[in-house]
Amino acid sequence: MKKSSGRTSRKRQRKKCRTLSSYGETGRGLMTTKGLQVGELIISLPEKCLLTTDTVLNSYLREYIVKWMPPISPLIALCTFIIVEKCAQGKSLWKPYLDLLPEMYSCPVCLEQKVVDLFPEPLRRKANEQRKLVQELFISSQQFFFSLQPLFHEDVTSVFNSQAFKWAWCTINTRTVYMKHSQRDCFSRDTDTYALAPYLDLLNHNPTVQVKAGFNEKTKCYEITTLTHCQHYNEVFICYGPHDNQRLLLEYGFVSRDNPHSSVYVGTDTLLKNVLPEDKQRPKKLSILQEHKLLDDLTFGWDGPSWKLLTALKLLSLEADQFTSWKKVILGGVVSEVNEKKSLDLAAEICMSLIKEAQHALQKVSLLKHDYEYLSTQLNLVEALRTEELRILQRSLEMLQCLPTTTV
Repeated sequence: MKKSSGRTSRKRQRKKCRTLSSYGETGRGLMTTKGLQVGELIISLPEKCLLTTDTVLNSYLREYIVKWMPPISPLIALCTFIIVEKCAQGKSLWKPYLDLLPEMYSCPVCLEQKVVDLFPEPLRRKANEQRKLVQELFISSQQFFFSLQPLFHEDVTSVFNSQAFKWAWCTINTRTVYMKHSQRDCFSRDTDTYALAPYLDLLNHNPTVQVKAGFNEKTKCYEITTLTHCQHYNEVFICYGPHDNQRLLLEYGFVSRDNPHSSVYVGTDTLLKNVLPEDKQRPKKLSILQEHKLLDDLTFGWDGPSWKLLTALKLLSLEADQFTSWKKVILGGVVSEVNEKKSLDLAAEICMSLIKEAQHALQKVSLLKHDYEYLSTQLNLVEALRTEELRILQRSLEMLQCLPTTTV
């Protein structure tokens, strides 16, 4: 008589259906050996396999964290733990997982400044803010790191150096999944939602797939369920969210080709370069746009200029005798054919200026690749980002040139 398959058997079968593989475009990833159907569980990782602040508090670091005042943040606690565990080498229970982590990351915090300077302005600003934030976190945590000297034979400053801290911060920033934890007095009031998930973080991002992910309180497992089909022997992907390439590069250190969520941001400075400075009503127009949050997230996408960008340009293009109609513009109405044409022409001018900027950046990338061969990997990221944005801008320009103005 054939035995029925129990829970253990099902788990064993599920494990057999996923296998580690290497891919030319995405690198290391997970391959499925059978077709995956909508609603099928991809991964179920028990809570005890997750590396969280609970893990840290159940370790030798507990006494140092509990007595430290003021309380340190959950983020610093996790950074500290994985740095110490990595130094422990063969003595660490987490060695198999730590050995799978990258030795280096390609997030902006790890890139050379000359590479970051080639980013588009909005991303460059955020990248520099990120670099400053991480440096400040490192400096502010120095005294806590010094308190851990009893754990080491060598000088603690050689363990907790800037490079090690950046590595730990990037590990957490790029690989943690969301898992809410209760507030504990030994930690600061900073949000504690971090969980490093071994094996699960081998799944690569694809913007076109859909998944359902989260911690299941009933099974006490972190689970990912696919909402799209996946053919057998293909790489299994998950989606980190509907992020554009600037966000993916900033937070995860990579660029996704043909990303449907990608867009090119138009900063306020770029916007104003193309608006006549002699317009006496410009300060008032900018105040209205600011009040209605129409100066943020102005973009060109695969489908052309965004509604917010066109609305901002329509308002900025209002003649003096049309200014009283600004509310109509905000509500999406048409003031005049002249205003419509003027705003579309302005959008095209901005688009062309961004195209020239992207082309110039790509020329700089090419020169730097020749002069600094060791930066090739970092420069490839900029090249991929700028090339994708150039395609978006060229497509947007073609659309703008074909758009008819709306008549009243």
